[in-house]
Amino acid sequence: MAHSRWTRVLGALIAVVALIGSACTPREPTDRPARPVGRDLPRFESDEAFTRFASDLESRFALTRGGPGGFGTTTAMPMPASPTASAGAAGEAAAEAGDSAGGADSDDSITNTQVAGVDEGGIVKTHGDHLIVLRRGRLFSIDVSNGQRRAVSRADVAPNGAGGGAWYDEMLVWRDTIIVIGYSYASQGTELVFFDIDARGTIRPRGRQHLRSNDYYSTRNYASRLLGNTLVFYMPYSVFEPRYADGRLQLRRSFPAVRDASGPVPSDWREIVRVTDVARPVQDAPSPILHTVITCDLAAPSLQCRGRGILGPAGRTFFVSENAVYVWAHEGHRVMPGIAAPAPEDPRSPREVVYRLPLGEGPMGAIRVSGAPTDQLSFREADDELTVLVRGATGGDGMGGGEHGAGAVSLARMPLGWFTEGLYTAPQSAYTRLPDVQGYSMQNRFVGHHVLYGAGGGWNGPAQGAERRLHMHDLRSRQSTSLELAHGVDRIEAMGEDGVAIGSDGRNLVFSAIDLDDRPRVAGRYVQEGATQGETRTHGFFYRAEGREHGTIGLPVRSGDSSGWEQLRSGSAQILFLRVESATFTRAGALGSRPGAGSNDACSASCVDWYGNARPIFYRGRVFALLGYELVEGQSAGASITEIGRTMFLHPES
Repeated sequence: MAHSRWTRVLGALIAVVALIGSACTPREPTDRPARPVGRDLPRFESDEAFTRFASDLESRFALTRGGPGGFGTTTAMPMPASPTASAGAAGEAAAEAGDSAGGADSDDSITNTQVAGVDEGGIVKTHGDHLIVLRRGRLFSIDVSNGQRRAVSRADVAPNGAGGGAWYDEMLVWRDTIIVIGYSYASQGTELVFFDIDARGTIRPRGRQHLRSNDYYSTRNYASRLLGNTLVFYMPYSVFEPRYADGRLQLRRSFPAVRDASGPVPSDWREIVRVTDVARPVQDAPSPILHTVITCDLAAPSLQCRGRGILGPAGRTFFVSENAVYVWAHEGHRVMPGIAAPAPEDPRSPREVVYRLPLGEGPMGAIRVSGAPTDQLSFREADDELTVLVRGATGGDGMGGGEHGAGAVSLARMPLGWFTEGLYTAPQSAYTRLPDVQGYSMQNRFVGHHVLYGAGGGWNGPAQGAERRLHMHDLRSRQSTSLELAHGVDRIEAMGEDGVAIGSDGRNLVFSAIDLDDRPRVAGRYVQEGATQGETRTHGFFYRAEGREHGTIGLPVRSGDSSGWEQLRSGSAQILFLRVESATFTRAGALGSRPGAGSNDACSASCVDWYGNARPIFYRGRVFALLGYELVEGQSAGASITEIGRTMFLHPES
C-alpha cells in the first residue's frame, strides 16, 4: 500500500532533528489580548462560497500533494439495539453511574490517563469480572473472577476475520458496549465497530460505521476519549485530492460523512459536516486540512453524532479536558538534519491558532498564538486557564510528528475567558520563556503545579551524548529549575505528588524519582541494567498509589539497546515492578513472557501493534502483566512480586 502507515510513519522517524530555531518572540507587552477581529469567526455562507475560495487558492498557490484535515450538522448513526437491556449486575451498576465499567474515574481504572474522568482509547479495558484485550484485529475477554485467568470469548473486529487494509487500534468500554476505533485504507475512513458484552464475558458483534476521513494515527496521541456517555474522537480530512494528470490538487466534492457498514453492502454516505458550518481559514495554508472533531451521545436510542470542523494547516495537536476539546493548528514542521529550522516567529503576525470547542453547547473560541505543543501532554486546563508548553516547531500529532521538534521553549498561559466568539491574539505577557532543551525527542508532562520536560532517544533508540537534564517550572512561583540526571528523558510520569523521569544512559534503563517540594531534587534512583523501555506510549506505564507517598510502578522493558520503533512488531520481555516509598525505589520483581509463546496468529488481520502489546495491570487487588497474547499473574509477598500463573488467550487450549 503506497500510503500505508509503514510508509508514512517510518519515513517521519528516520533521523534526529537539528536543534535550531526560536519560538514566541517577545511582543510589546500588554495586559490584555489584542482586539478581536470581528465578533464571530467567519464561516462559509454556501457551497458556492467554498468553491470560490478553493478556486482562489488554486490560483495563488502551486498546490502539491497535501495531507489530511469543521463542525456541523447532527446525524443519527444506525446502531442496532443491544439484545439485552442490561446484562448482569456489573452492567446495571455501570449504567446507573453513566460511565463504563472501568472508566477513567473508576476505582477499577487500569488506564494511565492524562485527565481524571476522561478515559482514553486503549488496548485493554475492564468490564465487571473480565479484562477485555484488543490485539491485532481481535477482541478477547478473560474471566478474572475468583482467582481465575480464563479466556472465555473471542471476536474478530475486521469483516470476515480479514484485515483488508484496516488497522484496529484502540477501544473503549461503555456499559455493556465495546467500541473499537480503527482506520481502513480500503474504505478510506475511520471505522467504529460495536460489540455487546454480557456478564459472562461473551462478546457479540452489533454493528459497524464508516466515517469518511484520513488516517488519524499518532505515535503519541489517542484518537478517542470517553466522558460519561459522550464519545469524542478526532479525524483529519483532506479537502483537496491529487489530480493525477499533472500532480496538482483539486477540490474534493465531498466532506466528512458516515455510512452504515454492518451489512454486506454499505449504505449511502450521509454528510455530518456542512460547508456552512466550516470556519474560513484564519491561517495562511496553501493546502488546508479540515480538522474534524466528532462527539457522539452513546445513551441516545440511535447513536447521535455531531461533527464540527476547523480549516487550517496540516499540523495539529489534539487535547481533551473535562470541559472542552482543543485543537492547536500549526504548520507541522519536522526539522531534519541538513534542513534548517523555520525562521523565528514574526511577533506581529503569529501563524498558529488554538481552537476551543466546548463539550456540549457553546461557541467555538480561538486565539492566535506562537509556537506549537509537542503532544497532548503539553496541555493543562485548570483554574479557569489553559496552560501549554510550546516549542518553535514540532511535527504535531500526525503519524510520527510528535517525535520531532526544535526551537526555544516557552510556557503559554491563557485565561479561558479569552476564548470567545472572536479571534484574539495572545499578548507577549502570556508567554514565559523557559530553559531550552537540547534534544529532538522532547517529553513533557504536568505533575501537580509543575511542568516537567526533557529529551531522550525516543523512537530512534538510546540517546548517545544527548542532554541528560530535566527541566521544571513551578506554575505558582513561576520559578524554573534544571536537574542533572544520569540518563536521557524518554518518559515523564506522575507518582502521586512527585514525578519520575525514565530514560536510557546508553546501556541501562534508569528511573529518577523527582521530589517536587519547594526545592525540586532527585530523591531516588533505580538502574535496570542492560534494558530499555518496551513501550513508549503513556499507557505502558502505571502507578498504583497505596498511600500518600507509597505505591508500585509497572513498566514494560526489553533487553539490549533496541529502538522505540521495534515495539511495533516485537513484544516486551517483561513487566518490571518497583516499590515506591517516599520517592525512593525498591525492585519488587518482574513478570516475563515466554519467547514465541501463543504468538502464532498468522497475521490474519495485522502483524503490527501500532498501539503496543504490553501493559501492567493492577485490578481489584491483583497484579497482572499483559505480554502479547499472554496474561501473567503475580502475587505480592511482602516487598516482592512473583509469578503464580499465566494464560495464553490466543490458544487457551494450549
